Amino acid sequence: MRIGRHDVAISNHDKVFFPARGLTKGDLVQYYLDVAECALPHLRRRPFHMKRYPNGVDADFFHQKRVPANHPPYVDEVPVSFPSGHSTVFAIVDNAAALAWVANLGCIELHTWHSRVAEIEKPDYLLIDLDPSADGQWPYVRQIALVVREVMDELGLASFPKTSGATGLHILAPIKPELPFPEVRRFAKALAEEVERRIGDQEIATTTWRVADRKGVFVDFGQNARDRTIACAYSVRPVPDARVSAPLDWSEVATVDPAEFTVETMPERIGQAGDPMRGMWRRAASLAPRYGKLGLSRPERAG
Repeated sequence: MRIGRHDVAISNHDKVFFPARGLTKGDLVQYYLDVAECALPHLRRRPFHMKRYPNGVDADFFHQKRVPANHPPYVDEVPVSFPSGHSTVFAIVDNAAALAWVANLGCIELHTWHSRVAEIEKPDYLLIDLDPSADGQWPYVRQIALVVREVMDELGLASFPKTSGATGLHILAPIKPELPFPEVRRFAKALAEEVERRIGDQEIATTTWRVADRKGVFVDFGQNARDRTIACAYSVRPVPDARVSAPLDWSEVATVDPAEFTVETMPERIGQAGDPMRGMWRRAASLAPRYGKLGLSRPERAG
């Protein structure tokens, strides 16, 4: 395929990736090209973690952090070291050709870090992940999301919801990359606990860390840690109906059904409703002045 100024080789274009929907690898590549303008702002300059399904969603998958050595020149890379002493070289997906290339490798999902290359140790968004602990809790997820928004509004943080594409809901608050991961996680934990307090019923919302002790929806703050990844906005998920992690307007949250957003429906939705996360990264706030509002001590800045 000719994508921009680059030729991208797509192998096994007709291989079925989603048997329940009859969707092929070629359909997956085309979807990502259709939504590239909206997806790329969430991918640019972030380490990209490959989770590869070379034979589709019903077959085995594997994780691959290191970008293949023979990657094309339009796929950038970044070396990253870990506390263990190991290091690896991640891919950087900065353009539509690179997006098509990772899809061709079977990367159904787009997993990225919470930080960008320029400030690899400092995330540029805070995440609250609403994760049901049992079936039938989606109404609770929607209820809790509106309380998360209320708390973020009071803190002066712009908030942007999206379906996870699986069973939950992500709420992102763009922040300036000024603080290290542990400090952002500390803030997110206090925010989640405030949401839990306002709900007032742990069978609806809980911050309990031990899985066996949870009954309600887990208000997960722990994703705000180094080397954690999420399926970014517009990422396809490896589920039978080819569901997508869909950005939402807040007016949609109270009645949203995640099953509405798939590879087949998302391009038309964007064409009709636009991108609810458009301009999100221009609304980044400084987190440090807001710690006191949650009763937290002054944060420690990275060197």
